[in-house]
Amino acid sequence: MSATPLVSQVKSRTAQKLDKASQSGAIPPLLGASHAELTAWVLTQGQPAYRGKQLHSFLYQRGVRSLADISVFSKQWRAEIAEIPIGRSTLHHRSVAPDGTVKYLLQLADSQIIETVGIPAFEGRGEISKSRLTVCVSSQVGCPMACDFCATGKGGYKRNLSRHEIVDQVLTVQEDFQRRVSHVVFMGMGEPLLNTDNVLEGLRSLNQDVGIGQRSLTVSTVGIRDRIRQLAEHCLQVTLAVSLHAPNQALREQLIPSAHSYPIEDLLTECREYVKTTGRRVSFEYVLLAGVNDLPQHALELAQRLRGFQCHVNLIPYNPIQEADYKRPNRDRILAFAKVLEQQKIAVSVRYSRGLEADAACGQLRANSAEF
Repeated sequence: MSATPLVSQVKSRTAQKLDKASQSGAIPPLLGASHAELTAWVLTQGQPAYRGKQLHSFLYQRGVRSLADISVFSKQWRAEIAEIPIGRSTLHHRSVAPDGTVKYLLQLADSQIIETVGIPAFEGRGEISKSRLTVCVSSQVGCPMACDFCATGKGGYKRNLSRHEIVDQVLTVQEDFQRRVSHVVFMGMGEPLLNTDNVLEGLRSLNQDVGIGQRSLTVSTVGIRDRIRQLAEHCLQVTLAVSLHAPNQALREQLIPSAHSYPIEDLLTECREYVKTTGRRVSFEYVLLAGVNDLPQHALELAQRLRGFQCHVNLIPYNPIQEADYKRPNRDRILAFAKVLEQQKIAVSVRYSRGLEADAACGQLRANSAEF
């Protein structure tokens, strides 16, 4: 990742936080800080600069949960800094679906619960891939968007996640699977672009500290006015996924209440600007709801909306939740919808969600363990 506005702005914000906290005696969680920032911090503690590299390695490569456990530090210094928080969560509950997808309920420092999902890929003969492991991370506790078909939105919104709480989710999955995470999607609880600063800091850390390539990072959004435009200014190589779910404004407002204040025409204008600025295509997420938005005329209208700029449509057959009465279309209806898009020269794929049996699939995440 070359020097971009994201790098300089995030480094500046984080350095200011650490410096201010050091002066006040209250150190924020260290997870999410860069090598340079950690080195600057150990110097304020009277330690040699090389301790910063050691600390960085123990945080991101070894996943240490307490500074007291960093064996290369002197016993005296470990005792002095033992209470400084790293920023790791506590595993509240873990469940495994038959397809190998793992859902984690993670308890944060303030006892709030979030969900994270580890999704292994499969190779030939049904063997789990050793090279691809995706983590679906949350960006908020709950979600304020209240999408009608989504369990997370039904539960309301509590707060934004901090950068260390975002990075921790990926390290938790790596630790559990005992192998490197290759891809991260911000498709868990919350609306990432309502938590832009912390999401940007999380992206920087996942890329530079954890070592995940930018093109293997995806930020999903329902669409917040001007936020896609702001994201484009950072010229990142991450994938932008926009949850569209309807081909017109009236139907979109029915499914996504927040769409009332953000017309679909304005949203798509920002998406076109994003493609022009970044050179990256936009992915559009479209949850198929039987008899609601899955008819051939819906597909044709969607194609007309998207014609003329670089994009891709991910069709997601609806994943049932207890809080809504929507149904999943049958296979013929799904394939017919995709065929219309293909005939209209719109790139399309059908994404069958993983983890359905563990309520870990798209739209099913909720911050409780009542279903277990």
